[in-house]
Amino acid sequence: MMTGGEISSVDPVFIAQACNWMRNPAVVLLKPVFAGHERMLAENPFVDGRDPERSISQLLEPRIRDVMSGDEPFYVQHGPYERETMAAPPAQPPQYDLAFVLRADERVMWPLEAKVLETPNQMAAYERDIREEFLTCRYAPFSSSGAMVGFLLSGSTDDARIAIQRKLGTKLCSVKELASKPAWVSYHSRIVPPGKTYPPSFDCYHLVLAYPDVQRTKN
Repeated sequence: MMTGGEISSVDPVFIAQACNWMRNPAVVLLKPVFAGHERMLAENPFVDGRDPERSISQLLEPRIRDVMSGDEPFYVQHGPYERETMAAPPAQPPQYDLAFVLRADERVMWPLEAKVLETPNQMAAYERDIREEFLTCRYAPFSSSGAMVGFLLSGSTDDARIAIQRKLGTKLCSVKELASKPAWVSYHSRIVPPGKTYPPSFDCYHLVLAYPDVQRTKN
């Protein structure tokens, strides 16, 4: 049985190896996300409108897994915990909506953080996760990239792109490997905590997945 060591003792060689498997996330990681999304739209499962963010994420995870070959050096998981940046107990570790987890070392995750966008302009929580979680290294400490996923309930994906760009105050660039998809990337510098060797640059991928048949409910 494996016992816990100090995760924070990882060295720069480990960080470099952790980043290596994520060199082209647009192709390796994001194409299965879009394929899983398309399968979900075709199957039209019940989404709980009381909690659409978790409900959609939970339903999306097995559909992403179904379109993967199973031979990848990673798997997809709904709701994994990030223990590297966990504060001292009794604090709870950060939890991702979805993440791709490296099989060779399951400490290493490439997270996708989801936010429900009832309209394209509801960007406050979306921006907050980027600035307060990704860019502080609390999320994706071992990775130089990660993704925000907007579950859009109404309005157009292009309006969402414009709103994200305006809220962040930075350009969203197209992703050539996903040219036909609502996917973009923005480039950032991160605040690396003292004594850590996390990647200081961060590429944030933005996916907007439309779910026009889903309505948020209060009961």
